[in-house]
Amino acid sequence: MRSVYKIVFLALLVSLAGCKAAKKVPYVETAEVIPTEVLAQLSTVNDPILAPGDLLNIDVSASDMMAVAPFNRGMYVDDNGKLSKISSTTSTQGSMEVSTEYYLINQDGSIVFPGLGSVHAAGLTKQQLAEKIADEIYPKYIKERPNVDVRLMNFRVVVTGAVNSPGIYKTSTERMNFFEAIALAGDLNIKGDRENILLFRTNADGSREVHKLNIHDRDFLLSPYFNLQQNDIIYVTPNSSMASTAWAMNPGVSATLTYIGGISSLASLVIGIVNLTK
Repeated sequence: MRSVYKIVFLALLVSLAGCKAAKKVPYVETAEVIPTEVLAQLSTVNDPILAPGDLLNIDVSASDMMAVAPFNRGMYVDDNGKLSKISSTTSTQGSMEVSTEYYLINQDGSIVFPGLGSVHAAGLTKQQLAEKIADEIYPKYIKERPNVDVRLMNFRVVVTGAVNSPGIYKTSTERMNFFEAIALAGDLNIKGDRENILLFRTNADGSREVHKLNIHDRDFLLSPYFNLQQNDIIYVTPNSSMASTAWAMNPGVSATLTYIGGISSLASLVIGIVNLTK
């Protein structure tokens, strides 16, 4: 008889624990109470900081395109004095095909730019790099300050751990926030710990940061880590329910807990046991 009560007591504890865990499932709970003026003061998404390994598309333009042709990869003036463009090809870098029109930031932080040679890019924003290239071209080589457009072509983040579809996710918009990344990964599964998510970040100078995120807390929306940076890694740690599956449960107890399924079923089971003992 005592063993039966032990099973029932254990089932009750598991059911209560499940109810408590369910309260931790929602994201940014009560976010609606954050004052509108506080949300309005949040800074917009920052321009990505360029780092080694980034792929850039850089276009240099001016009213006289002939003058800036030497500063555009794949563009040249033919023998007839007309502006022409070489058809782009692709090369393989790891598992990714890369257009030869793109500029790869080398490990030393520089790119090889036509007409200018080595130009340091790591640690700069796209706007800063654009201004730097324009300054090196004008007025040394041309009479008009050119327009330089820099775009990051391989913005990506890694999402792994207790999510439904872990993987590497890319965007062509050069920006991504935390919830966009999680949505691409199929959302956190029920066993992902919402209060213990790790964000690994590599800075342009090679230094690394690790931050613990709690997306159950509404203040996460105000966090500087809500907006992701290039090559961020999100690791969703398993919660205690996932860890508990590591120990072996007695088959009889496991079957009983499965049968119970909830508080209402538990109550019915207790009543039945009491009636049997009379």
